[in-house]
Amino acid sequence: MSEEKLSPVEGFKTASNYLRGPIAEELVNGEPNFTGEAMQLLKHHGTYEQDDRDRRKEAKANKVPGGKYYSMMIRSVIPGGVLSSEQLLAQLDLCDEIGNTTIRLTTRQGIQLHGVLKENLRHYIKRVNEIQQTTLAACGDVCRNMMCSPLPIKANVVYDEMQKLCWDLKEHFKPRTGAYHELWISDEETGEKQLAGGGDGGPDPVEPIYGPTYLPRKFKMGVGLPEDNSADIYSQDIGFLGIVEGGKLVGYDLVVGGGFGRTPSAEKTFAAVAKALCYVPADQAIPAAEAVLKVQRDFGNRADRKRARLKYLVHDWGMEKFKTKVEEYYGGALEAPRAVAITEHNDGMGWGEQGDGKWYYGLAIENGRVKDEGDFRLKSALREIGTTLAPPLRITPHQNLIFCDIEPQDKSRLESVLRSHGVPLTEDVSLARRWSMACPAMPTCGLSITESERFMPGMIDQMDTMLAELGLQDELFTTRMTGCPNGCARPYNSDIGLVGRAVGKYTLFLGGSRLGHRLNWIYKDKVPSDEIVPELRKCFELFKAERQPSESFGDFCDRMGKDALLEKCG
Repeated sequence: MSEEKLSPVEGFKTASNYLRGPIAEELVNGEPNFTGEAMQLLKHHGTYEQDDRDRRKEAKANKVPGGKYYSMMIRSVIPGGVLSSEQLLAQLDLCDEIGNTTIRLTTRQGIQLHGVLKENLRHYIKRVNEIQQTTLAACGDVCRNMMCSPLPIKANVVYDEMQKLCWDLKEHFKPRTGAYHELWISDEETGEKQLAGGGDGGPDPVEPIYGPTYLPRKFKMGVGLPEDNSADIYSQDIGFLGIVEGGKLVGYDLVVGGGFGRTPSAEKTFAAVAKALCYVPADQAIPAAEAVLKVQRDFGNRADRKRARLKYLVHDWGMEKFKTKVEEYYGGALEAPRAVAITEHNDGMGWGEQGDGKWYYGLAIENGRVKDEGDFRLKSALREIGTTLAPPLRITPHQNLIFCDIEPQDKSRLESVLRSHGVPLTEDVSLARRWSMACPAMPTCGLSITESERFMPGMIDQMDTMLAELGLQDELFTTRMTGCPNGCARPYNSDIGLVGRAVGKYTLFLGGSRLGHRLNWIYKDKVPSDEIVPELRKCFELFKAERQPSESFGDFCDRMGKDALLEKCG
């Protein structure tokens, strides 16, 4: 591929000297925002530039520099969602000190802070590293935060081994550049210069896995089990499906090519669930993953970022050609996948025994937003729990929080703290709300077309009423909403997906599954927000009348198909 055909972002990375570029200079130039080049590079350091879209008219009227109230969104990398109470308390302190007073538990089990001004960016990142976390590779053209089932099961070593793989993947695939430490951690610049290498075809001396231009696009991985696909492995570039024999985790089926970003106006783009590639013994999981990643590094599309994800390479080549190339990089033949089916998605909510005499409690947190607002004081509750009980914590892929290692005598105490702060217990949250997710969207996301997080709670209120009237309040199904087609809340494999299409209008997807193993399909496009629940009501009425025994709503829609549903409900 000739140099002139590369996307501008590839040029930024090539000239950046391993993700440095003009970041250091722009941090101190007095401007409220960054240039495009610096902003693209900053993503690899874990931050995006945003602005308050609710205040754009005000900013222009007040002649604010740049015409916008700029701020930064920053993500912390937390493999498998594992963190301590001390780390969470530090994040809560930071959101009050320099953020917008809230934090968000993300769909990739990390923590996201909004509203950080440019001049406070270094303070935040340095503080996060002081509590033994990082923002490096939370965004950008690298391996993002590694996902894994977060359940703290102690009676079964399988969960420990999966979570160890998650951490080992993070360590193996983290960028090696010194730029991160120089920019955010050191008290002063080291003056160190790293030169591009690998020109002889050997590994790059600075980035032996990525090389000086990193990956064509973001890369995601997740680890799960057939009976616990909470990590949504079919949505990942590489999913690791644990194979257990005789109580031991002997290896993994690797599924490849999942990814949900799409552009409705560009037919060349599409959502995809991952396809089975191979089986590998447990000790070969990382070498096999590295081979897959390097194939994407060397053959992924660096000209068109809309088609730069691994899913397009797998689609364009076909699995046979792709596997052959992976075997070449791996250095040997890969076994056929065991083709084990997904059977459950365990969200870890409510009380559960760990197997060591202690308990865990999964708290459903709507859209992952941790805040104090009126009588709902979740942030204050977490502060009290973190300073008194100080339990280890796990963030779930559904943006919820698990309190671990709770002594039997402390169970009522935990519940009491939550209730006294106006926080509903999981048992008091409807199933429709518990199994819903929404991306942040307005007002912070620059890509958002319409509302998501701010709209979803009211819509779920309507759904709860509708389901109760139909006697279907005990049904299990996922509802996921995004303010744009990029799919951050994974709407394309859920039972019900809602994707922003225009202001106040959504594309309604049906036919996915809570298990996450298949795509849904467009039922109706450009549905006005006030017509979503009435449209769904007609489908649920048909579901109640014609469902098969034990059939889920997503399975019912998939069996019926779009044409039959439209004929009977449209």
